[in-house]
Amino acid sequence: MFWALHILAEERIQEAVREGEFDNLPGAGKPLKLEDESHIPQELRMSYKILKNSGCLPPELEERKEIQQAKDLLASLTEEQERYRQMEKLNLLIMKANMRRKRPIALEEQQVYFEKAVSKVSVVKKG
Repeated sequence: MFWALHILAEERIQEAVREGEFDNLPGAGKPLKLEDESHIPQELRMSYKILKNSGCLPPELEERKEIQQAKDLLASLTEEQERYRQMEKLNLLIMKANMRRKRPIALEEQQVYFEKAVSKVSVVKKG
């Protein structure tokens, strides 16, 4: 029964393609925006989708967004003192996010080490 329905549906789809019914659809030729919800438990997916559609993000994504904003700000700063403060804030955000996760350490966000970068630049300038 299932195979008969599958064959019938496939025939109708092929017929519609031949007749051009799928031509000029909105988004034609653009990649599909598929959402990976595998990290969300099955029983929470619908509620997460409702929250997402209303503009609310899960705490994990809010943290990621905040971390990315801190990284972007850090990249735009030029004063060393201010960069160091921003680096400390960024590392604190990353540490909090990593502590909240219950994942293997390999999947954790990597902290940024401004002091190492500054010391390497200082050595290059002296040499």
